[in-house]
Amino acid sequence: MSTAAFWTKNYPKGVPVTIDDQVNKYKSALDVFEEAVGRFPTRPAFTCMGRTLTFSELNRKAETFAAFLQNELKMKKGERIAIQMPNVLQYPVALFGALKAGLVVVNTNPLYTEREMKHQFNDAGCTAIVIVANFAHNLQKILHETSVRHVIVTELGDMLGFPKSLIVNSVVRYVKKMVPDFSLPEAIPFQQVLKRGAELTWTRVPMELDEIAFLQYTGGTTGVSKGAMLTHRNIVSNMEQIRAWMLPKLKEGEEVAICALPLYHIFAFTVNALALVKYGAENILITNPRDIPGFVKELGKHKWTVGTGVNTLYNALLNNPEFQKLDFSNVKISVAGGMALQAAVAKRWKEVTGTTIVEGYGLTETSPVASCNPIDGTDRAGMIGLPLPSTFIKIIDDNGQDVPLGERGEIAIKGPQVMKGYWQRPDETSNVMTKDGWFKSGDVGIMDADGFTKIVDRKKDMILVSGFNVYPNEVEDVIASHPGVLEVAAVGVPDEKSGEVVKVFVVKKDPNLTAESVIEHARAGLTAYKVPKSVEFRNELPKTNVGKILRRALRETKA
Repeated sequence: MSTAAFWTKNYPKGVPVTIDDQVNKYKSALDVFEEAVGRFPTRPAFTCMGRTLTFSELNRKAETFAAFLQNELKMKKGERIAIQMPNVLQYPVALFGALKAGLVVVNTNPLYTEREMKHQFNDAGCTAIVIVANFAHNLQKILHETSVRHVIVTELGDMLGFPKSLIVNSVVRYVKKMVPDFSLPEAIPFQQVLKRGAELTWTRVPMELDEIAFLQYTGGTTGVSKGAMLTHRNIVSNMEQIRAWMLPKLKEGEEVAICALPLYHIFAFTVNALALVKYGAENILITNPRDIPGFVKELGKHKWTVGTGVNTLYNALLNNPEFQKLDFSNVKISVAGGMALQAAVAKRWKEVTGTTIVEGYGLTETSPVASCNPIDGTDRAGMIGLPLPSTFIKIIDDNGQDVPLGERGEIAIKGPQVMKGYWQRPDETSNVMTKDGWFKSGDVGIMDADGFTKIVDRKKDMILVSGFNVYPNEVEDVIASHPGVLEVAAVGVPDEKSGEVVKVFVVKKDPNLTAESVIEHARAGLTAYKVPKSVEFRNELPKTNVGKILRRALRETKA
């Protein structure tokens, strides 16, 4: 398993073994963006709420934003700037503007609590922030306790053009009352930044591939959130790897991608905001994907070719009757990541849309994509595919030794997309990075004879029943195939006899669904010790902002 040939024998035709030569053509992720601007100047780059920015328009606004940061705020190369907003057009302007100013971008979840915001801003040493007004009241409460000196506030409709921007901002603030009162006297309105920046001159900042481009914080669902140091090399490598992997299906300058996952999350950030931009693709930004009827209505307006999402998002779409009426004739492929893709969801997606969801795998620490199933039609349901070009994967035991093919162990990854380490946390870095560059993922997997890997589960989510390992994904996959189940999560609960037993939390699709029916269905697909001993029905399951079910939260509140 130490040679690329082990995996590349199953690569689709045309996908290269390595991307190193392509990466070394650039000095930064900004170079890749500017190359796309030169190739596709009049192509739509990002569209949101009916307003489109072409590549050249986005580039000009990013330069304007950068000029303001450099001249008005006097920000220097390497300073950290937080971006805290949902999917709106201001996001790519701030992103590429910050890169043009030579800053390090710190993506931040808009729904963070004050405590989470304070931790991340201080940990990263952010000196500036671009924040959407809806959440500025939280910033007000902790700003004086952070290192942030400059605040830029934007409203959701700021880049929609007059009069639509005025209408949207007024409705959001006064009708829907989505903007709590806040007082940030020193804050600068985003529109004022662009107006003033247009009068200033942007100065190009020299950059190198091995310099830090982003501090991307881990989800924090399993402990203190840590900043993964992602260099320009890490990101450019993953952009090139994704581009190479998509060669069998996608065509540069022709694709239209649906971006419902938030751009501040590493999946949509690298795949949509960066890699698909390199392709010259148009990204349709969905500001509120939780509004499924509104989301479906937006889908109907576009001849989209590519979708990115997580299992829960695809499942929610499939359970909307209007979604099933859409025209899917232009759709080429959908990509799933972030959590396990359930077989029942993949099967139904194919039935409804006529297209395949291709499952990939990665982590914040791998920029994120480490492996993916081939997109040329090879059906490997339940697998997370092959390592991307220039990437190696191995399965190891608790002592760091390789395990035989077909046996369970921790997934370890090596490649140019693997992070430099955790920001100011050498101890945490040493816990997950080996001296020879392997990143230990914390995920349990199995690799087959063809080099395809299957995720079994997170090590810490594993349930131990009378000495036998039970992996929640397996239990959830079986129960999700019950026609009366909408969503399911499995956790371990204490048991005097077995140590732990399996408990499942279920959201009903059929209001008449019973616990007995769920357990009986599980018995048909699982060996006895894996069958849930109890079922608790919920109206909804706790999730992260990208739709990943929080088993930890369920364990903490279990009855």
